[in-house]
Formats: sequence, C-alpha cells, structure tokens
Amino acid sequence: MLLRWINLSLVLFLTFVVSAPWATSQQEAAVPAFNSGPPPKGIKLPPILAKEFLWGQNAQHPFQTHAYDLAAKIPVVLHQQPCYCYCDRIGHNSLHSCFENTHGAQCATCLKELYYANAMTKKGKTPTQIRQGIIKGEWKPIDLQTAASDD
Repeated sequence: MLLRWINLSLVLFLTFVVSAPWATSQQEAAVPAFNSGPPPKGIKLPPILAKEFLWGQNAQHPFQTHAYDLAAKIPVVLHQQPCYCYCDRIGHNSLHSCFENTHGAQCATCLKELYYANAMTKKGKTPTQIRQGIIKGEWKPIDLQTAASDD
C-alpha cells in the first residue's frame, strides 16, 4: 500500500514538473491581438474617448487623463500594437481599443504601453519597431507617476 502511494506521488510530481514549464511558455509566447498595418484607406478608426468623459476613478491621476490626449495624437500607431493586459479576450483588437472607452484609464498595462508608444513615436520609431519593443516588454519600467510630466 505504501509503495502505491509513493508511486502515485511520484507520477503526480513528474506530471506537474513536466507540464508547468510548457504551460508557462505557451502563455508567454502568445502575442495579443494587433493589426499588422494601418487601417485600409477609407476606413476610419473609432474615436479615442475624449478626456472630458473620464471622471471618478478614471481621472484620479494626471497620467490617466493625459494618456487620452496622447492616444488621440497617435491612433494609427496604437491600432498596430498588441495589449498585454490580454483584453483581446473581451473583444479588443489592439491597444487602440483600450482608449475608445474607459478601459485604458483603469489599466496600468494599457497606460504604460501607451506612454511607451508615444515616446518611441517621438523618437521616430515605426509602428512595427514599437510593436517589437512592446513584445519584448520594454514598456514595463514606465513610471506612471512621472509619465505625464515627462511628456
């Protein structure tokens, strides 16, 4: 009986050890939805929500409202970026979608990616180059408390 428990424990342990890295690597490798180029000619992107429509917890910090001003300046760039909060699971098709409503104001990932995209745009990077940086996680060190004042 003891030998069965030991064998069962060993099998369960090995199953966990072998499957955990695979599951993690599959999740990390998944790039969220994005558009590989600008919208086709004649197709207009949905508008970025005006910052005047942000209030309460969506406008507690200057970096929240300022983000919507920036998003309105680079909508085509945002259209071509993935969003690593994985909001594509709720129907978003790019980082642009996050700023069509209040979602972007509530999400640190969306906000950091936006500030990163804006900074890289100012440096002359293309949307494809910006996307490569986002996929690499170069947006993660952005400090939102200083982001609005750095712009």
